This record gives sequence, structure tokens and C-alpha cells, in this order.
Amino acid sequence: MFGNLFEEEEEEGCSSSSSSSRVRAAAGGDEPPPPRGRSKLCGIKNQGGTCYLNSLLQSLLFTPEFREELFSLGEAELGCLEDKDKPGAKVRVIPLELQKLFAGLLLVDQQSASTADLTNSFGWNSSEGTNQHDVQELNRILFSALEHSLVGTTGSTFIHQLYHGTIVNSIVCKECGNISQRQEDFLDLTVCVSGVFGLEEALWNMFVEEEFFEGNNLYRCAKCDRLVTAAKSAKLKKLPPFMTMSLLRFSFDFAKCERYKETGRYSFPLTINLRPFCEETDAEDSDYSYELFSVIIHKGGCYGGHYHVYIRDIDQLGQWEPTEEECKPKTQKKVKEEVKQMCAPKIQEDDPLSVLTAIIAQEPSKSVLSDQLGQKILDKIGSSWSKKFRKHYGPIGKFLQSHNDVFILLSNGTRVALKANPPSPVAETPSPAEETTNSDPSTPSEPGAAEQQPELEQKLEPEKMGSHWFDLNDSTVTSIRESDIEKQFQGKESAYMLFYRKTQLQRPSEALNNPQYKIPPNLIQIAQEENVKMQKMREELEATNNTVELRLHLAPSYRLEYGALQTMSKEQNGSTTLSFDRRKTVGDLRLAIYQEQELWEGDMALTVARSLPAGLHLYNTLTDDSVSLYSAGIRTNSDLFVWNGREVCGATLLTGAEWEPVLLNVVRPNFGDDGDQAEGDGLECEEGRGSSENGGPGLKREARGFAGASTLGEVRTALGEPKESLLCQEHKGGKRGDQGAGEGGGASGWRVFPPDDMQRTLKELSLKDGDALLVLEPQSFDSSMFALNGDVVTVTTPSDCRWLQVEFRPHGGEGGEGDKEEEMRKIKVPATGNMLLSEVKQRAIEELQLEEQPPGAQYCLRHVDCTGKLLPPVCEELSVRDAGVRLMTTLTLCPGNAPKASQLFLHFSVGTAPSAGMEMDIMVEKTCTVKECLKAMLDAVGLDGTCWHLRKLDWCEEVGEPIMDEDASLSELKINNGETLVVTEGQLPPKGFLKLSVWLCLDPRNHSAVSMDCNHTDNGHTEVLTAGDSPPLCAGNMEGLRSAGRVEISDEATLEDLKTQVLTLPALQEVCVPTTAFMRVWQLEGRRLARILRGHQLTLKKLKLSSGTDLYVQQLLKEEDLGPKDVMLNVKMGVPGERGFYPPEELVWDATRDSSPRSLRTCLAAHYGLSPDSLLMAKHQPDKHTWEEISNWSQQVSKKKKKRKAESLLGAPFHLKDGDTIGIKNLLIDNNRDFLTLEDEQGQQRLREQAEQCRKGGQVAGSDGVGPQKKTGPTKSRKPEVALSINVGVFR
Repeated sequence: MFGNLFEEEEEEGCSSSSSSSRVRAAAGGDEPPPPRGRSKLCGIKNQGGTCYLNSLLQSLLFTPEFREELFSLGEAELGCLEDKDKPGAKVRVIPLELQKLFAGLLLVDQQSASTADLTNSFGWNSSEGTNQHDVQELNRILFSALEHSLVGTTGSTFIHQLYHGTIVNSIVCKECGNISQRQEDFLDLTVCVSGVFGLEEALWNMFVEEEFFEGNNLYRCAKCDRLVTAAKSAKLKKLPPFMTMSLLRFSFDFAKCERYKETGRYSFPLTINLRPFCEETDAEDSDYSYELFSVIIHKGGCYGGHYHVYIRDIDQLGQWEPTEEECKPKTQKKVKEEVKQMCAPKIQEDDPLSVLTAIIAQEPSKSVLSDQLGQKILDKIGSSWSKKFRKHYGPIGKFLQSHNDVFILLSNGTRVALKANPPSPVAETPSPAEETTNSDPSTPSEPGAAEQQPELEQKLEPEKMGSHWFDLNDSTVTSIRESDIEKQFQGKESAYMLFYRKTQLQRPSEALNNPQYKIPPNLIQIAQEENVKMQKMREELEATNNTVELRLHLAPSYRLEYGALQTMSKEQNGSTTLSFDRRKTVGDLRLAIYQEQELWEGDMALTVARSLPAGLHLYNTLTDDSVSLYSAGIRTNSDLFVWNGREVCGATLLTGAEWEPVLLNVVRPNFGDDGDQAEGDGLECEEGRGSSENGGPGLKREARGFAGASTLGEVRTALGEPKESLLCQEHKGGKRGDQGAGEGGGASGWRVFPPDDMQRTLKELSLKDGDALLVLEPQSFDSSMFALNGDVVTVTTPSDCRWLQVEFRPHGGEGGEGDKEEEMRKIKVPATGNMLLSEVKQRAIEELQLEEQPPGAQYCLRHVDCTGKLLPPVCEELSVRDAGVRLMTTLTLCPGNAPKASQLFLHFSVGTAPSAGMEMDIMVEKTCTVKECLKAMLDAVGLDGTCWHLRKLDWCEEVGEPIMDEDASLSELKINNGETLVVTEGQLPPKGFLKLSVWLCLDPRNHSAVSMDCNHTDNGHTEVLTAGDSPPLCAGNMEGLRSAGRVEISDEATLEDLKTQVLTLPALQEVCVPTTAFMRVWQLEGRRLARILRGHQLTLKKLKLSSGTDLYVQQLLKEEDLGPKDVMLNVKMGVPGERGFYPPEELVWDATRDSSPRSLRTCLAAHYGLSPDSLLMAKHQPDKHTWEEISNWSQQVSKKKKKRKAESLLGAPFHLKDGDTIGIKNLLIDNNRDFLTLEDEQGQQRLREQAEQCRKGGQVAGSDGVGPQKKTGPTKSRKPEVALSINVGVFR
């Protein structure tokens, strides 16, 4: 039943050397596997889904008696693998491949071995390695395959000798004392996990507790020949040397029809005495005493997971070493533990709020990943959320959402933090470098820590030899402590198979630390040859990986120019490539270059170089010939400059990072008379765009490199400029090269370097590659291109001269279509980037001849968006550039005032969100408060009073949240120019208010009317709106609900206050309700009735209502005050002799003291005046159109456990809640026990048709009228379950 349960989870760090793998792949050829790690043990590669096989094989390998029995079989009995393909040859492939694998795991120096040959011998194809199977099932099938493979050999019985045991089952007649016995063989014991707390209790229930046949369950005695009372028991008759315990952690819930995993705490001892469970108890204790040596662990759930194994190294084949955490000084760990205890809050384990708060508060980052929260709860209190809290508090996700005043979800809901103490960047976990520093025992952080190291090392030694434990996780092997086993008692990562061995089994001394012990010589020789082959491959690979490509730059090919090295000619490539082993020394490299450059004379210096925008620059020289290139920091594609160490072409070089050259764009005026010269010099001239011609006035640019440590005065001298010349730096953000044609921006601005800056270096002035440097002689200011104002030079070239188009709209854009062309006039106004917008407006007014308009008329300039809507007016106190207006664009001249630089232009409306063109405008100061802005808006529309407040528009252009802080300024609230505010009637709601939507049901007799009276029908029966049965609330019929409006109310208000405010809605003005007790309020979830809000004096916060919740109100005929455990059910009595029911009635069932089926049956019998024994009950499942019969069930328990588990209809499998429908049959007058109606059968038929359409890939059209339509999205497909099998040849 559980084939294909265990899908592999991707392990982080599955490849220990991913980066080196890429290097090896690039090198080409087969790469050798990496050598063994620090543990000196070998792992097993995962073929994609064979972690279950790897864990079992490691357990068998570290069972010395098993592997020695396997190695004792020679080729004379098993055959030879080379002959397996020969016809007629009897080769026992499985044991031979297992021998070969075990020898490789013990002797071959590799990180992990492959099981491909072994699985091929099983008859598995390539896809079988990716299928998931159960390790307990594999254990039995593998032993069976070995036994069949070894038939006729001396090892045919070794599985039986090591693992075979016997159980005797006895039934004792209580009348005559006759004993009936039956023996049962086992290779492993399957023990129960559910309902017990540990292995010993499970064994006690199996072999000590008796099961009694009594009452209706009697036993037929062969001697008495009649049904009698009897007692059944089981005992262990024969104990094997090795006892395997298979834990039943996976089960099937037949009520829910789904698999589940038992993750509760289940302890098991390191040593166990089986005497109490045996039939014969006369032998010595050593015959019954077992010690644990292997634990196979499953991590994950019932549909996916991963296996790994904890193993005790009995023969001391590995090298155990403590973890880094244990290597910390004792004082450091003690202080850490004390701080942790002081910071840990007290936990109330019965309060989920306290548990979750404590878990999150103790995390270093003050937050927890959502998918790890369940495991942390399990580790904290020893029980999962589902078992401890789900019944009363629901799923953990809903619990967090309902307590949004305590918890906050971060990173799109993937992390949970406390609202009062959100995570801060300071509280991050330490970096790996910090952890390494802190955990290094050789550098004690406190005085006296060094003296504690010997004591610490002595304490970390294991108590006895042979007690080293290792975690073998596929290819990875790590050391663990014996105490780490206890962590696998519970949780999603927990023990699944236990392997015990008799304590009297002692290992010979020659087997300790000797992996070759009893391995056949031929297998030892094969392993040694494999090691020699891999060592040779590793040396070749090491040489390949350590070969670096160096770029050698020879001095004769370079010259010094502009502070950097340049090649003699642009066509010449001054570098050559050299492949060299970086493990060799600098002296070896120098010698190799001498041999390659035979014509080199004199000294040779090797200097690390780097190509920069200005050219090649030299850094540090390699002077120590004994240092390897790796230690010298030489990597692949490093640049080395080969020279004499003094000069290049007679010029002295300045080396080092401080002399790095900077490539500057030197800008000079170009007045048009030296165009030919500039062109001849190869300079890049920036000509005027637009109307300017080649050779016209403008700026010319030249790229020059200068040493970074040069002063600005030295740069001026190098440029050949007199001391009177000015050097200017371009303003940041004003680079002309970044602007395309037509973007405008006006003239460029340059800052003049003061005289003091002439003594500062380029690096001190923060000049970098690509920066522009303007050089101006004093006579340059005679031209109109340059204007000096203080320390700012404004450069206005012909390319900066632009225009702005001004369009005149006399009515602000509200004119009719007929006179649109007549009234709208356009002109072009010459403008520059530094021209004020007020000048632009004045010129436009003059050219449009608007001075003749009525005196005092005001105009403003406004942009127009792509839809033709006018944008806020621009500030006329700013220049074109500062206002962000692009030249060669259009502005609209409209009637109205322009805002000042300190003002905001806002739109506003009263009451509702404004429609296009209907909002009003206002100008207010940026510093004015919200209250002052509101008063100005009210004055503008002629309203008064204090019952008004402001709201913003949300992203849907609808009225959004109110602006709460009325004393804050508009600038503090980041209200920008052109935003729209809504003046809303009513007092400003205080903080903590909820927005709740209220819904009503349309009267089915008059769809235009709204009805709350859902309790009457014409025949006098009570008609109710039920969850799932009511057409108005199904997802497919959205017309059944009508919105009554929304209420805003404080979360501290009571339910009674909420009902009172709901009655004030306009849609409920005509509804007559004497008191609020005559009204029922439902919470809707997905347009379906979810629960009744109860407790008139409970606050909405305690009722866990959040903003945006949908409510449904219902009028009642009598007062109602439901208790916390009262359940409102809709009960329907079956019509005798027909497949139908009478109209439903409401019934309130008090489940406070007793929530069992008997209590509900009694309540229904009292309601209808019938005998409880004559009633048959069933719950309707509207989503499936089925009925689930409710009966009094009982479970048989042992004598020891007298206490029965409470039977509750509020829990599984019925989960009764408000609005559920209960069907009733009176068996005295109705013999039909089937609750299905004709409508149910039609609904089932629709579901089948929809399922068939989904299966064929069709789209489900519409809804079945019951239940919400669920979104169909891509679901994770599981592989089909396949049986696990191993093919064995015939050897009889």
C-alpha cells in the first residue's frame, strides 16, 4: 500500500565540489571521484531515488558478522562475474556484486561509491533508480533474494542464522484451560507507533498484554467444542543475534481516505533487555540483552521524503571528531547558554499564543520560516500543532491571520515575526567568517580559555571504544554524538528502522581499525589497483586544474603616454599568452620566460599589471623567487609586465595603486576657426545639434590620461595651459552626453575649481574615468557662449537653443467640438534651459495678444497627458530645466493661477470618488496641516461643520483609507502635486477600526426586494438558509446575495454594537427588529455561511474579525443567545416511503458537556417526541451530494487501558459546525435507511461528468450549484506506484 511513498527531497550541498566539477568538466575526459573526507568512511551515490537502498546497504556493511559471512563465499561457490554472460554459466551475480560494493566501500579511496552494478544485478532498468520505495519492504525482499541466490552454497543459511527469530502465539481457554499454540517466524519485528510512547511499551502490548475474547466476541474451543471466553497472548520463543525493529510510522485514515505519518514522540533505548517478552526466561541476562548499532531515519511526510542512517562504528573503521560547536571553549558555551536561558520567556504549553511567541522571540533573526514553524513547535513542546491545537484553534495559518495584532507575515508570507518586535538587520545571524573566527579553539576569546583546552579535549573523548556514531547521508558522512539519536524520537525527521545486536557478540582485536579483515585477496587486489588508477587520474587532473593562462606584456612593445603604458601602434598586440603551473615558483616562471625570449638581455622584473581605460598600469613586482604563483596571488588571465624594473623607453614608471591613471575628457572651446585642426588632431568635436553646421561654434573633447596622484596644477601644466586658465568640473546630473536630441535641458553648468584645489590630487577631488574637465582661457568669456556667475560657468552652445510650443485654451480645455479649432491657437516661443517659465508665459501672452483680455485675468502653464487631461500647473518661479520641462515640447496656457514653489496644486471632491473632469482644484501651502487643508476645501465649496475628514484615493481610483493624522503637514504625509483627496462626511474613525461588508438575501418571491425574513414559508414550516443547501449563497448563483453596504466599527466594539450599527444601513431601514437579539450575524467565507457570531458582549477583536470580512445578517422570530459550544443545525425528517425530506428546521444543540452521537440523538428525540433508539441520523455532504451516517461507535480496548477516548461529533470525522444539515429517519414507520434523494443522484451525476471533462482536458463549465468553484491550477503529479522486486536466477 505504501509503494512510491518516499520522494527524494533535494539536499542542500548535494555536491561537495560543484565548482571543481565545472573545472574538471571543462578539462574534458573522465574525472576521478574525490577522495574520502575527514571521517575516512565512504558514502554511496544516490541514483535519483535510491536513498532507501543506500541506508540499508550501509547498515548491512557495518554489521561485521553479515559482511564476513558474505566475504567467506569464494568464486568456487559463487562463480566469476566475467562469466556471467557465458551461456550455461551459473554465476550468482547479486552476492558477487554485493561483495564488490562492500570491498569498494571499505578499501577504495573515494568519497562515494556507485550502486549501478548492484541494481543492474537486481534486474532494475534505468528508470527504477528514480522510483521511491519503502526501506522496510526492501529489507525483506533483499534478504529473500540473497537466500535464493545462495541456494546450494555454504552461505545458504547465514541470513537465517543472523536474523531469524520465532514468535509463539497462544490462546488459553478460560473454561477448560486448553492451550492452542502456533509458531510464527520473523526476520524483523513490526512494532506499533500510534498510541504508544516508546519501543518498550509497544513490545509490552505485543508480548505481555493479553487480548480477551468475551461478550459478543467469543472463541470456539476445540476441546470444549463451544464458544467460550479465552485469552490470547504472544511470546518471543527464539531470539536472533540481530534484532531488526520496523516502526509503523505510516498509516491510512479510512475516514478521510488519506495517508498520514505518525510524527509524535516515540523513544527507544540504546540497550534493551528482552527477557520480559520471552517464553523461556531461564538463561543469563546476556542472552536477552541487545544494544543499538544502527537507526534508519526518514525525513519528510507520507508522500515525500528522504532516508539517511545513523550507524555505530563497531570495528572503529572511521575517524570520529567532534563538531565545531563542541570545540568552542567551555566558558563561551556556558555564557551563551546562560544568556539563552535568561532571554527565554516562560511558556504555557496549553496556550498556542504563548508557544508561538516564545519560539519566534528566541530566534536570532526574530522571525521564523512559515514552513519550519510546525517542526519548531514539535521540538518545543513535544507535540505537533495538529494534535495539540488544531481541534480548538484551526490550522496554524488561520491562527496567525486571526492574531494579526500579535504576528506579522513578511517576505510574501514566507516568514512570521512578532509585530511588537519586528526583525531588524542588526539581529542577523553571524556570517560564516564570523562563525569560523568565533569557533576557532586556537584563538581563545577570553582569558583562561587556553588553559581550558586540554580539559575540553579530554571531555570530548568518547566514554568507550567502539561507540563512535556517524551519519551516513548518501554521499555525505559526518560525525555525530550518541545523544543526537534522541533528536530522532519525533517530528518529520524521525527513526523508521532500528537495528540491535546482542551484547555478547564481541569483535576480535585484529578486526579493529582493519578494513581488510577477512576480505578475499582478489577483492583487495582489485581495490588497490583502483586506488592506483584514481591516484594517477587525480595527479593529472590536479596538474590540469593548476595550469593558468598568463598574459605577458613585453616592455619593448610599449611606451609611456598620458600616465599609462600604451602599445607602440594600435595594430600591434603587445601581449603573449603563456600556460604555466601555478604551483611552481616565481623563479621557475622567470626561467621559463628567459628560455622563451632568447634575445632578452639584462635584468628581468615581473610586475603585476592591469588594463585600465587610460592604458596599462603596473602594481606590485614579484621579487621573491621562492614563492609559488598561487601564494603570490597569480590567477588565470593575470597580466604580467616584463621589463628591467627601472624604465620603459627611457621614461620612469610610477607603480602602485596610488598612481593609477584616470582617463578624463578634456573639453575646450571651439569657435569654428580651428575645425580643420581639431579634425586633423583626431579630436572629437561636440558640434551644435539642430541648426549648427560642421565647423560651427561648440565644444571639442579630447580623452587624456593622468596619474591619480597628480595634482590639478600638474594636470594644467601637462595640458600646456597658462596659470590664468580656469579648470571647471561639470555639475552632477547635468552631463550633456546623457541627453539625446530633442530632450532639451538648456545650457550646461560647470563649477570652477578654486585655487586651493590646484594642490589637491585627482583622487582627492574624486575625479574618475570618464569625468569631463573644461579648460577656459580668460579671453573665452568674451564669447556669448560662456557666462561666469560666481564660481559657476554657464555654457550656452547653439545646441542648447530650443523652443517651447504654447497652446492656448481659453476655457481650460472644456470647449465644444465646434469651436475647438477656432479658439485653440499655437505658437512657438524661443526658450533656453535657464529661462524662467514666467518669461515663457509672458512671451506667449504677448504673441497671442492676450493683453486685451479683461484686466486682472490670470493664466498658467500646464502639461497635457496622452489622454488629453490637463496636469497640474507648473511653477513659474523655476527655470525650464529645474521645473523638469523638456524643450521642444508643448505647454498649454489656461486661465488660472500658477502655484508658487512652496505650494501644492491638489484636486478634491466631496462625498464620492470624482469622475473625469468633475473634481475641483485648490492651491495650499506644503507646510499646512491636513486640518487646515480640509478647512480650505470646505470653504471653497461653501460647507461648514466639523463632521468631515479627508481620504486618499487608492490604486483603483476609489475612496481609500482616511488620513488619520490631522495635525501632520502635507509634506510630511508625502502628498504630492496633482493628487486627489476626497472630503468625506463623518467623524474621523479612530485607529483599530474595521471595514465590514454586509450582505442580504434577495426575496425569492420578489427579486427586486431584499428580505431578511428567511425563517418562514407559506406552509408554516421554518425555512432557513443553510450552508451549501441554499441557492442564493452558492458560488454559481452570485445574484442571490445583495450588498447592504459597509460599516466601519472599532475592533473593541461588541457584537451588540455591530448589530446596532448594521441596522442603521439604508437597506435595512424598513426592517423591524425589536432588539439586536432578534438578529443573527453569519461570517461568510467564499460566499458561503461559515460560522455564527455569538456572545453579545464579546469584542470583535476576540471574535477574530479582520477588516474586509463579509457578514450575512438574518432576522429571527425569537431572541437568540448562543453559547460557545451551541451548534445551530438544520434538521430534516425523512418522508416515510419516499426519497425526500420535510422542510428543514433549525435546532440548537448544546454540546458543552457531551458532544457524542448519543447526546445529539437524545436532543433530536426530545425535539420530535420520539424514542432515541428509533432514530437514524446522517450528515449531508453538499460538496459530494452524499450522506454520512452517524452511529454510536465503540472500540475494543485491553484490560490495562480502561479509559476510552471521548467520542465527539465536533472532531473527526464529522466536524459538525453551524449550518450543517442533519437528516433523520424514523425507523418505526420508515424502513428505507437510504438518505439519498433524487437531487443528490443528479448532483453526483454532474460531478462525474465534470470529473470526466477534467480528465479529458476539457474545461468545467459553470458550477453544480453547490459549493464554491475552486480554481483549477497545476497540481504536482505523483509517479504511478510500482511494486519493488529483485530478479534472481535459478540455482537449485
